[in-house]
Amino acid sequence: MSEFFSWELLATFAGAVTGTAILTQFVKDLLSKIPTQIVSYVIALLILGIATAATGGMADGWQAWVLVPFNAVLVSLSANGTYSAITRIKDDN
Repeated sequence: MSEFFSWELLATFAGAVTGTAILTQFVKDLLSKIPTQIVSYVIALLILGIATAATGGMADGWQAWVLVPFNAVLVSLSANGTYSAITRIKDDN
């Protein structure tokens, strides 16, 4: 693997969740007036939209683009849940 992230990786569920979680934690203090869940959703939407375009999703037509906002909900909720689980485990120890 010659890259940390690739567009193909970010277009997968695991890659999008990882990217969303990392970027959300990086920018949430800068956007402290906006709820973190909304920040996470917008980041997931951007990641999936750009990854879809970069990996040829435009060739799939409107069907691929209609699913991006719905998939962003799943990615955002998974990223938020993963972070909560990690902090809960850390607090228990």
